[in-house]
Amino acid sequence: MRRHASKENDDAEIDMTPMLDIVFIMLIFFIVTSSFLKEAGIEINRPDASTSVKADKANIMIAVTEKNEVWMEKRRVDIRAVRANVERLRAENPEGSVVIQADVDSKSGVVMEVVDAVRKANVSDYIVATKEQ
Repeated sequence: MRRHASKENDDAEIDMTPMLDIVFIMLIFFIVTSSFLKEAGIEINRPDASTSVKADKANIMIAVTEKNEVWMEKRRVDIRAVRANVERLRAENPEGSVVIQADVDSKSGVVMEVVDAVRKANVSDYIVATKEQ
C-alpha cells in the first residue's frame, strides 16, 4: 500500500512551463514597447520662456553648458562631431526629435553652431529646451 501512495505523490507536480512562457512573453512585450530616453549627461540651467510647449518623442539630447561645452549621450563632444553623432542617432531612431538644451549663460554662437550641425544632418524637427512656467 505504501508503494502505491508514494507514486501518487511523485505525479502531483505542478507544470511551470505555461507560466514561464507567459512571463517571457510579457518581458518581451515590455522591452519592445518601452521608449528609452537618452539624456545629454549634464544638468543645464535652461532659460525661461512664456510660450514653451512640452515635446514628446525627444530621443536625441544635446546640451550646451555655461562653459560652451557640448554634451551628447553623457559624454563631451567636439562641436565638429555633433553632425555625425546626430546622423548616427537618427539612423537608430528615425522617429525621434532632437532637443537642444542650452544653458542661460552659454554663448548664442555655440548654440547656433549646434543648430547648424543638426540642420546639416537633415533634421528639421529640433527643439531648443526651456524651463516650464
